[in-house]
Amino acid sequence: MSIDLAIIPVAGLGTRLLPATKSQPKEMLPVGRKPVVQYVVEELTKSGIRRLLFITSRGKTSIEYHFDSDNELVSYLRQTGREEQLRDVVFSHAEQGVEFFYTRQREQRGLGHAVLCARPLVGDEPCVVALGDSIIGIHAQSNIVARMVEEFERTGADLVVAFEEVPAKDVVHYGIAEPKGSAGRVFELADVVEKPAVGEAPSNLAVAARYVFSPAIFPALAETPPGKGNEIQLTDAIRRLLRQGHKGIGIRLEASERRFDVGNFATYFRTFIEFALADEELGSELREFVAGLLAEEPRG
Repeated sequence: MSIDLAIIPVAGLGTRLLPATKSQPKEMLPVGRKPVVQYVVEELTKSGIRRLLFITSRGKTSIEYHFDSDNELVSYLRQTGREEQLRDVVFSHAEQGVEFFYTRQREQRGLGHAVLCARPLVGDEPCVVALGDSIIGIHAQSNIVARMVEEFERTGADLVVAFEEVPAKDVVHYGIAEPKGSAGRVFELADVVEKPAVGEAPSNLAVAARYVFSPAIFPALAETPPGKGNEIQLTDAIRRLLRQGHKGIGIRLEASERRFDVGNFATYFRTFIEFALADEELGSELREFVAGLLAEEPRG
């Protein structure tokens, strides 16, 4: 795959998950056996990404520690015969040639600004952007990024965006695709409308946390004025590119590639439960336990 660089924004404060995120990043919250951001990294590396640039902020150093080597822990597990745990904590990324880089967003000025912070390091390369608080597919079993890069190269587009179908009543929470013509599995983008009213949405296809961009995204972000809360929105920069005549492509997630978002407690609880129930070793036992709880009569 020609594009081997991904920007992973992880700089948000996670205020909707307080107090759980008071002293740890939301991207490090566990989902089943792993933190959220590890699923994102595993998904990207399976799709051929070999350079990962995290956009961090104050209080996010545990992400760096998580992907760093811990020789003391490895030695302890090896000496105590805990080989199964050793396999779980020793990442093979170094053997795969995967490199990790980190830079900071020093002010909370929105997702678009976070991506713009990568400009001095990315330069004139095309890149993937993958949000660090969203998992695609159960246990990140998705090749959506590889498919997006393939379409990016095949069509000569300047941007490719992943979309998922959402209920019509939920379009008010997302950036929504306005396709050019019919919206098949792959379609050309006319526009992306941010959080439209239910009756005004051009489709029910919501932006799904994965993007591929040409270097044109950086001047577009630099020219995008701050909006609400003095934040620069990535969706506004995408709209700017489309209105300037740049070609944009949308790709639908497959049915097996549902997006799992941990942005608030409602979605985090659901994601954790679903991943725990899918655990190969303990999922069946947990399912019986939950079924028993649900079968109990409510206590007065």
